[in-house]
Amino acid sequence: MTNDERQELVLDTIRARRSIRRYLDTPVPRELIEKILDAARWAPSAHNRQPWRFAIIENSETKRALASAMGDKLRADLERDGAARDVIEKDTARSYQRITNAPVVIVVCVTMREMDSYADARRRHAEYLMATQSVAMATQNLLLAAHALGLGACWMCAPLFVPETVREVLKLENDWEPQVLITMGFGGETREKTRMSLEDVAVCVA
Repeated sequence: MTNDERQELVLDTIRARRSIRRYLDTPVPRELIEKILDAARWAPSAHNRQPWRFAIIENSETKRALASAMGDKLRADLERDGAARDVIEKDTARSYQRITNAPVVIVVCVTMREMDSYADARRRHAEYLMATQSVAMATQNLLLAAHALGLGACWMCAPLFVPETVREVLKLENDWEPQVLITMGFGGETREKTRMSLEDVAVCVA
């Protein structure tokens, strides 16, 4: 493969990736999951501290327990917001189905264990942002690798609203802070997407 062909392969993978929310009822081989996670861990990270952690869920009972606990919190939040009953039921049911119908669920967490520590709040906040940005880059690697290996996947940020609940259900270590929930499997749908034009999102600064 020539250098030009490699470049186009990478760019085509980036452009062709989609957020897939429906999956075939087909198990995902463990070797594919390991390849995807291996790609994730090669992302760049602040200070090269690699503050990402991954919890892989394939067991249906665990997926149901997680979806139910997260759904209870979502329902409570929507009730406090004064949302209509049908809206609450629709949103909680959709979240439950997305999680439980996925053959594989990966919860991506951040840990500050290896990150630098500062006495002042300004630098502590910056260090935390550096860690979460690193985790986001690892997650993008994960999504691109899943697509390249013929799988569909979808990024869900719901754990940000209920990190303690996710950690408790999955019995994660105390310093693992859930950031993202990835559903994954062999795609059961096709999707198209649009993007804003380059002119709308970029500016040349003199």
